[in-house]
Parts: sequence; C-alpha cells; structure tokens
Amino acid sequence: MRAIAEVLFTEEAPPRLIGGRERASGRIVFPCPPGDAFEPFPLARDGVLWSWTVQRFRPKTPPYAGPDAFEPWIVAYVELPGQVIVEARLVDLAPEDVRIGMSVRLVPVPLDPQAADPVFIPAFASKGHVT
Repeated sequence: MRAIAEVLFTEEAPPRLIGGRERASGRIVFPCPPGDAFEPFPLARDGVLWSWTVQRFRPKTPPYAGPDAFEPWIVAYVELPGQVIVEARLVDLAPEDVRIGMSVRLVPVPLDPQAADPVFIPAFASKGHVT
C-alpha cells in the first residue's frame, strides 16, 4: 500500500495512522510535524464520529490529485479517544445512515480506485461495515 503522504500509516497490517506526540508535554497531534519537538506515535484504529459533512464539489487541482470524474463523499471528523480528532473520508455509508457518536474504524482507501498504482488515503467505516 502506497500512502498519499510519507509517514502517514504504520507498516503493520492493518495499518494505523501515525500522529505525533510532543516530547515536552505529551500532547498528540495529527499528522506528525517534522522536527525534533514531536516523535511519531501510532494512533488508535477505532474512534467515534465527532462531526461530518458531504463534499459535493471537486476540489481545486492542485492540491487535489484524484479522479477527474467527481462523486461526492462524506468528510468525517473522528475522535480517537484520549488522543486527537482527525479528518478523513467516511466510506461504505450513505449520508442518511451517518450518526454522530457512531463507532468507526480506520480503513485506508485508494484516492483513485481506477489508477494503475493508486495512492491510499485515510478513511473510516462504521464498525458494522468493516470486514
């Protein structure tokens, strides 16, 4: 699996997101900032949906590097309890099935599923939909 950015996912299977833990305070952030103030820290795979919306328009290119054929997607803010809130796609659910507070799990997905060598982005799915 090739991630869209370096130091985004752990090498384990299934992967986790890599956050950063501030050396001085222990505060956790995502993504891990460069430099010596933070150390890479693997984040929890499971979280709770904190908030969400639907992305209904194709983002500007650059930075967007996904498929030309745009289909709306759900943008989620997921709380990884005791750690941090991360922004990622919410997959395998229709908007009418999304509920604040639902349990979700990290499931990286390809940015462009039709690409010959796709890059993977962070996504979460309802724990009831994860296989």
